[in-house]
Amino acid sequence: MKLPEPREAVDRPIYLRYRYRASEQANRFLHAIKKGKILGVRSVGTGKVLVPPPGVCAESGTLTPQDLIELPDRGTVLSFTIVHLPIPNSRLKPPFVVANILLDGADQAFSHIISEAELKRVVIGTRVRAHWKPEAEWDYGLENIEYFVLTDEPAVDIEQHRALRLEEAARHA
Repeated sequence: MKLPEPREAVDRPIYLRYRYRASEQANRFLHAIKKGKILGVRSVGTGKVLVPPPGVCAESGTLTPQDLIELPDRGTVLSFTIVHLPIPNSRLKPPFVVANILLDGADQAFSHIISEAELKRVVIGTRVRAHWKPEAEWDYGLENIEYFVLTDEPAVDIEQHRALRLEEAARHA
């Protein structure tokens, strides 16, 4: 019996299912996002507001408190890229923007999509707000925010914004 020639690569989709046991803070965050609320936590080591709330502040190594802070669903674009390729099984049609968004009152950005935007209007400092999925589709994750849309607010000076956030964090550290 002749063996087949070895292959160096095989293109196959992989689907992974896993169970996740959330920490107390993560559990509260996930239940809040299912209700349309975004929660963060203020690090006792740095005074910075982190979202989603981790159990430990990565910067200071301190445990984060159980007190969570509700944040608005508006923020500022810190960086972005324009995507021209489709995402499999996504309702979004390219081109669209993937951005690091800093929610108002937070000091840690997260990545999300910006859609329904004239692409040339997206710049660093652009103000955005969440476009939530219909409430009937909400689950326990940031995917409840389908994407972000541009607001009519003027762009923010990122360096000035960073300095103000650092002053705020220092008051709470």
